[in-house]
Amino acid sequence: MSPVIVEPVKRNASAVILAGGKSSRMGRPKALLQFDNEPLIVHIVRALKSMFAEAVVVAAPEQELPPLPALLVRDEVAYQGPVGGIYYGLKAARGEFGFVTSCDVAFTNLSLISYLTSQIADYDVVVPYWQERFQPLHAVYRRSVLPLLKEQLERGELRPIFLYDKVRTRKIGEDEIRRLDPEGLSFFNMNTPEDYEEALKRWERMRSSLTCTVELFGAARLLAKTREVSLALPQEATLSHVFAALAERVPVLVGRVINSDGGSLFSGYTCNINGLDFVRSPSARICSGDKIFILSADAGG
Repeated sequence: MSPVIVEPVKRNASAVILAGGKSSRMGRPKALLQFDNEPLIVHIVRALKSMFAEAVVVAAPEQELPPLPALLVRDEVAYQGPVGGIYYGLKAARGEFGFVTSCDVAFTNLSLISYLTSQIADYDVVVPYWQERFQPLHAVYRRSVLPLLKEQLERGELRPIFLYDKVRTRKIGEDEIRRLDPEGLSFFNMNTPEDYEEALKRWERMRSSLTCTVELFGAARLLAKTREVSLALPQEATLSHVFAALAERVPVLVGRVINSDGGSLFSGYTCNINGLDFVRSPSARICSGDKIFILSADAGG
């Protein structure tokens, strides 16, 4: 079995999870919903701690939460909306920037989050734009925006989008998102009991599938206009399944990197699994969590 490659921990960044909402439509605290046999907030913090050196949970003043491997901070004024949560979370965070999310988004896509954080170098905010809406609670914010967020709170402007025109904002388009999260599950919020039931069903289906990430190099990356593509595949999947799924997701690669049959690479390309072994047989089995690198055969040796 090939070892699983884990995303490197981002030392200069924090994960900020907002848990202080009223949960009025759900009828019970969303942070405490059972998900994969543990409270939802525990599920989310554990996933993000695998990527970030620090997790900050922002809760309401009297809110009860289970023990968490995170820094717990309280809203100084309850129910100030997303801007309040973002402000108090970033204020407490030690990282240069923070990835901000909410406690009701269970489908944590680390590849997408890694891509979002990789875009912050020349910006103050990196925010996805999905289904014609900004997604401010799945975005990256520099701590340098704190004074502007404070001013928004003082003016009663409780929507994060008021910030975006005032700072250097990188808008992540839907095409970019779909390469890593085809269904946009990163933005699946559990606001109602029906949403919760649907999330549980989706989770069970995902547990029965295999996931991997393909990283492209050289001409393949230039053609695809992206570095990474995440794939969900059936159990017992092989490299042939990977190439076919990649051809469907990035059709520009067909005929130039992937053969027209969709199940193999052009002779000028090779692939490496987890940075360890160069594999040429399309029938080679892959494991969930594998990272597959596609590069020119000359570069691959």
